[in-house]
Amino acid sequence: MIKSSVSNCPVPTEQQPLNEYEELKTSWLFRDCTLNWREYITNITWIWGFSWLVSGPVAAASFPLQKYTVHFVLCGAAGASLGVILVLVRMYLGWRYVRDRLYSTTVFYEESGWYDGQTWIKPQEILTRDRLIVTYEIKPILQRLQFTFAGLAGMYLIGTIVWHLS
Repeated sequence: MIKSSVSNCPVPTEQQPLNEYEELKTSWLFRDCTLNWREYITNITWIWGFSWLVSGPVAAASFPLQKYTVHFVLCGAAGASLGVILVLVRMYLGWRYVRDRLYSTTVFYEESGWYDGQTWIKPQEILTRDRLIVTYEIKPILQRLQFTFAGLAGMYLIGTIVWHLS
C-alpha cells in the first residue's frame, strides 16, 4: 500500500525527503553521526588534530612554547576546536534540514527550476513512516550533536578557568 502512494508522488526522486535522508546517511561527512560513540569521537578527534595544523602555528606566534606552554596549548586547542565546531554546525544543519522535511506534512519541491515550485501533501501512511524515521533515527543523531556542542562548551569553560589560574 505504501508503494502505491509513493508511486503517485509528484516530487522528483532526488527531492523526496526519504531519499534525501538516505543520501545524507551515506555521505562521507554526515555518516560519522551514525557511527557508534567510539568511532564518532575518533573522527571528531581527527578533525580536531588536523585543525591544529592551522591553529598550532598561530598559537606559537602568539605564545612561544618555551615561555608560555599552558597558554600555547590552550590557545591552540581552542583554535583547533573552531574547525570541529564548523564541521559540527554543518552536520547539525544538514540533519536538521532533513528532519524538518521528513516531519512536515507537506513537501515543497521544484519541478524544473527555482521559479516553479509546488507543494505536495503527504498521505497519512507516508507521514507516519517519515515521522517514525525522525523519532528513531534522526532525533538521536541531533541529540548526539547537541551533546557534543555541550561537551565543547564545557571544555572551553575549563580552558578559560585554567587560563586565568596560570
